Amino acid sequence: MRSRLLAVAALTASVLVPMSASAQPGDVGGSIVAGPGGATLGFASKVTVEPQGTPLTFYNLDQLAHTVTAVDRGPDGRPLFNGNALPASTSTVAGVDKLRAGSYTFFCSFHPNMTGTLIVQGGSGGVGASAPRFEQPLRIPPTLTGSHITVTARQADVPILAHRPATTMLTYNGSWPGPTIRRPVGQRTRVTVVNQLPDDFGALSLHLHGDHHSSADDGRPDDNLVVPGGRRTYDFPLTDGGRPEPAAFSFYHDHRMDLTARNNWYGLQGMFITDDPAERKLRLPEGRYDLPLLVADRTFDDASQLTDPFPKPTDPHGATSGINGPYAPPGDATVGTRTLVNGTFQPYADVATHRYRLRLLNASGFSSYDFQFADKRPMVQVGNGSALLPKPVSRTDILLGPAERADVIVDFGRDLGKKVVLESVARVDGRPGGIGSPITPVMQFRVTSRVADTTAVPGGQRPLPPLAVPSTPTKTWVFGLNADPGRKGTAWTINGLPYDHMRVDATVELGSVQRWLLVNTSPLTHFIHLHEEAWRTVSRNGQPPPAWEAGYQDTWRLDPGDTVEVAAKVTDHLGPFLLHCHMLDHEDHGMMATFQVVKPGSALPVAGATALTHHRDLSGLPLSVIASAAVCRREETL
Repeated sequence: MRSRLLAVAALTASVLVPMSASAQPGDVGGSIVAGPGGATLGFASKVTVEPQGTPLTFYNLDQLAHTVTAVDRGPDGRPLFNGNALPASTSTVAGVDKLRAGSYTFFCSFHPNMTGTLIVQGGSGGVGASAPRFEQPLRIPPTLTGSHITVTARQADVPILAHRPATTMLTYNGSWPGPTIRRPVGQRTRVTVVNQLPDDFGALSLHLHGDHHSSADDGRPDDNLVVPGGRRTYDFPLTDGGRPEPAAFSFYHDHRMDLTARNNWYGLQGMFITDDPAERKLRLPEGRYDLPLLVADRTFDDASQLTDPFPKPTDPHGATSGINGPYAPPGDATVGTRTLVNGTFQPYADVATHRYRLRLLNASGFSSYDFQFADKRPMVQVGNGSALLPKPVSRTDILLGPAERADVIVDFGRDLGKKVVLESVARVDGRPGGIGSPITPVMQFRVTSRVADTTAVPGGQRPLPPLAVPSTPTKTWVFGLNADPGRKGTAWTINGLPYDHMRVDATVELGSVQRWLLVNTSPLTHFIHLHEEAWRTVSRNGQPPPAWEAGYQDTWRLDPGDTVEVAAKVTDHLGPFLLHCHMLDHEDHGMMATFQVVKPGSALPVAGATALTHHRDLSGLPLSVIASAAVCRREETL
């Protein structure tokens, strides 16, 4: 499902229900209403009663598009009902007239914090919810362990949906996810990318997310590209400051200018794990008890093919060169109706009475998931993707946004014969205005065999080395939404500016210790990814970070109004590197910036900072004010 946004000239902030509407906003029966500020306040009608067999009307009085999407699903895995309404418009929610009597929870797929209840009253008959079937075994991508690895980007047919035709995707080596690369820390690894995609897809750029390497090997969006028919070798030393990097659960993906969301949606993603032999003494689960799980959402048409909501590579109007067309913020979001694990819909895994190390990666372009087991069993988080945490943390739910990872230990030792379901639940902390998470089953674990278990959950792991962190921030990065009068459009911005690959936004000296303040003044959540260094969290909203943010990290959730301070020592490599939102539509639509590492003594003020005065900053203003500069018009493909 793809949301599209059309920025137009300023309109009045008031939005009326069409005159032809028979029901009034707020009526208990016959309609659902999203009022102004719905993304923060939720649906205006949180409960509605509908006679069986009649259509349901959805009034959207907000300045953003919303959906009414059922939590319950039919036998094909699709939501029982689903309807989209553009701003200032009305639609009919498809599927409601076929429901049997009962109570159904619904949510907005663009803003899952918006929820409500539909009560259908009537006689017998009709369609109801189907339990998840978990018909397909979990697929484990091939593992590559050599020091020089080749991955070929090519189209391939990938089986994803049970009893349905395979889906044509862009892949690395013919699979989605691509092969998992697994290497020892400190061992130089070369990855050659061969571009055998049709010429229409254009050049590619591979980024190893969370790693420390040279600028030329960072997968920059418009430099050092892999052209159609060409190849390029990326060099990853897997060292930092002359020492092996910490063992990590990373991933690699395409990072092409303006096309990152599209290329990842179609499958150019894979996992990358580094191992430290010294961690063997911790007795963490390994081998077949170590499961890397790439979770991502996609939407399919009736022929089991991915929907195609993205512009063509030949489109002359790049997103960051003036966003006043169908992809403008603040309503840009690519979300899917099905949640997949390792490229399979609702898979199951046969497991034993043993502790398992589940490496959870949210590889979606926009959606967040609050992972929880249906029986609320504890998950002991030992790492966050960038490294092991100093101390394990026992949690019953783990919220992960795009690009965030969690390395957890789950014990199935007393569950022989049981079927245990991992699901996504509505965001547990209920943060007002923060992005929500869908309610959906993710996968099932079937405990089918009894084995001995000699693994352990460590009491302590590896503390972070000391770092002389500056007492005040050395740089502030503000993530916002701005209007550009010169182009009459809107853009996601950092420090008031949309991304320009020809501009350097900050210079930092090699060998320096940086303390950066990250601030979200926009009306939506962002997940901010910092390239290159071994970053650590200093504070969150003025307080010490939670235990699961106490180690190294590369991606942080910033809900509206949040502030996060991070610090790192800048080591080894000169040149330009990126920071950006990892909600990939936001990245493609301007929320990316460049910092350049320079030799000691050569850092200079960045002239581009003066350009802030030429942009009208909309950050932090009420959504109605923002919408007066860019009223959103969305279209979606179900």
